[in-house]
Amino acid sequence: MTMRIDIVSDAICPWCWIGRANLAAALEELGWAADIHWHPYQLNPDMPRAGVERAAYRTQKFGSLARSQELDAQVAASGAASGLTLRMDLQKRTPNTVQAHRLAKFADRHGQQNAMVDAMFQAYFQQGRDIGDDAVLTELAATLGLDAAGFLASNECEDEVLAEDANFRRMGINGVPSFALAGHILFSGAMPPAQMAAAFRRGEALLREKGLLPTP
Repeated sequence: MTMRIDIVSDAICPWCWIGRANLAAALEELGWAADIHWHPYQLNPDMPRAGVERAAYRTQKFGSLARSQELDAQVAASGAASGLTLRMDLQKRTPNTVQAHRLAKFADRHGQQNAMVDAMFQAYFQQGRDIGDDAVLTELAATLGLDAAGFLASNECEDEVLAEDANFRRMGINGVPSFALAGHILFSGAMPPAQMAAAFRRGEALLREKGLLPTP
């Protein structure tokens, strides 16, 4: 049986990329096939559309550049434990992510959402690219054979992205990644693979008990 797993995520959240890696390991442990869907959440909903210079933004947010760099090092160490290389030192801007979320929806129409989300994570966290920039996003889409220039220049799906983001906040989600099984939110956070697999097992059992998942 293929399990539907929904992930509420932001494209500039390092824990979301780490959670993605841990999910892959958890699914392997579970022996599950998964139909994965990504949903928009903005860590910085008030971010200017052009983004901001990252060092200044993080200095203001955390009190000093040194503290920001210390936190970056901690995240990079967690990423390394999950098999990822995070080059936070290459990031020059903190982008607004509405365009990235729109692009994920566009890619979903073409069956490429997972690949598109992975490409954006890699571009931002390994190459320091500005994934709030339409030219960058257009180039990333082209690597998957998608022509996204016209879509990104429009405002198609923008209201949908903003409405979903607002709805998740109303639901009480205040951290990402958040994971849902068969449409039911189970947990938030980039748990280690074994812990994540255990959470999915418990969720599966509970949903079957309540008749919310069919008997295999």
